[in-house]
Amino acid sequence: MRFIYSRWNDELFLQLRQMRDLMSIFNQLLLRLNGDVKQALKVLRQLQKMGYISAEYDIKQFEKDLLDKNIITMENNKPVLTRKGERGIRRDSFEYIFKRLKSSGAGSHATNRGGGDSEEILPERRAFNYGDNFNNLDLRGSLLNAINRTGSLGMDLSENDLEVYETSRNTSCATVILIDISHSMILYGEDRITPAKQVALAFTELITTQYPKDSLNIVLFGNDAREIKIKDLPYIGVGPFLTNTKAGLQMARQILLRKKNPNKQIFMITDGKPSLIRKPDGREYRNPIGLDPVIVNRTLDEAVVCRKKSITITTFMITDDPYLQEFVRKLTELNRGRAYFSKADNLGDFVFYDFFKNRKRSA
Repeated sequence: MRFIYSRWNDELFLQLRQMRDLMSIFNQLLLRLNGDVKQALKVLRQLQKMGYISAEYDIKQFEKDLLDKNIITMENNKPVLTRKGERGIRRDSFEYIFKRLKSSGAGSHATNRGGGDSEEILPERRAFNYGDNFNNLDLRGSLLNAINRTGSLGMDLSENDLEVYETSRNTSCATVILIDISHSMILYGEDRITPAKQVALAFTELITTQYPKDSLNIVLFGNDAREIKIKDLPYIGVGPFLTNTKAGLQMARQILLRKKNPNKQIFMITDGKPSLIRKPDGREYRNPIGLDPVIVNRTLDEAVVCRKKSITITTFMITDDPYLQEFVRKLTELNRGRAYFSKADNLGDFVFYDFFKNRKRSA
């Protein structure tokens, strides 16, 4: 091992620290401002003027670094995120969620079904045991064992010479994340949409980098439901919408039924009761007050259909309203799924813990 020593560069160290610290704040602002780079930079300067960011941080240089590192670019004289910048937000969300996950004390959440498996061959080997799959036989290692034992090049194999590769079984998952974008997600000044987006971004980074054979789709639901691309996640925001939970579940189910993965699941992040459905003729039926039995029953019907199609619904309710919790309990009972009631700031713990409990087991 070689060590190269050089004179300590205080200015370079300060630049690196500034870039790291400001980048973290910048990414958080982008999440809250739905990916608006110009507004995020403006707020960053305002925070420094107000004393929340140290005066030693050079925000003008930071903006130049963002351009030089191709994190942002100029389009029509307006700064916008590049694909590299969007990936950076996903990685930042991933690291934030997992840092909190490692320090949390989440309990065990057992799976309610095993799903299908795919077998992956590992480089490690062991002696053959009765019942092992011959497709996993290490022919080269087995022949070498026979040669060492007999001293000849003949094919005098015995059972004790045989070796097989170790394997692991990975459940193949198709997941749809449902994100509530109704107005209640920012009601009374409480921001629930930002942590919901952060969890979805972290999930995206996890699956696309570590489980490329899995599938992940994102569906937003307000008055209606619509699917978005992964790249659009940083830019989503709430609208003047009610909550059409039935439409969200229906679209998620339709997406999952097209997937070949044996395990199919819906993760729904919401803080509101269902308050709107569409009738068969397309007309809206809405009632934002209380739990309307017409809307509730049609939504619960969708939970039953998902159960019959072996699609598990895991609901993350970001509220402590007892009426809404009762609705979620009923939905979970009919679907035979899972439900967690939490505040927005610990949402990531439950999402990732539950995902991993369903994800992998050793053979």
